[in-house]
Amino acid sequence: STFDVAVVGAGIVGLASARELVRRHPSLAFAVLEKEKELAHHQSGHNSGVIHSGIYYTPGSLKAKLCVEGAALCYKYCDQKGIPYKQCGKLIVAVEQDEIPRLKALYERGLQNNVRGLKLIGAKEIQAKEPFCRGLMALDSPYTGIVNYKQVAQSYAEDFQEAGGTILTDFEVTNMEMAKESSSESEDGLKYPVIVRNSK
Repeated sequence: STFDVAVVGAGIVGLASARELVRRHPSLAFAVLEKEKELAHHQSGHNSGVIHSGIYYTPGSLKAKLCVEGAALCYKYCDQKGIPYKQCGKLIVAVEQDEIPRLKALYERGLQNNVRGLKLIGAKEIQAKEPFCRGLMALDSPYTGIVNYKQVAQSYAEDFQEAGGTILTDFEVTNMEMAKESSSESEDGLKYPVIVRNSK
């Protein structure tokens, strides 16, 4: 089979990339190649499932920008596709007095990163939110959530296929090489100069 673009690996990053590429370039032929029999079989299907809000990253950094925007886009996508998630929030708790300055610095960093809904809360508010938690002060991040990223990856795969993309599972890429230059009389010329080989 010949394709204009082949993405190796059907984890969430590979599928998200392929989905975006096929949407931007619908006239090209795309394939996603996956060595396993199922999609999102490794890290994408076995992570904590946290939708991070963007508190920790350096203000102004690309990571901070992508995390904050990515969280909003993730919730929006899940709503559009009917993928269940829980916007449970997160408390970052200071249990010792000397942890409070670090907590306040995290709060300031979160504000600079435009993290939604952040606030500092005291001991009584901590217990009201989480009865089994004790602390002097906490950073409340209400837009932190959890989702099954394997479901998100499966949905990306469906979007990709609906847009004309091809997914080949049980296709373990073992080698990529440049094709031998074909003669000028050849119809193919160098239209497909890269050969992707699998274990079979």
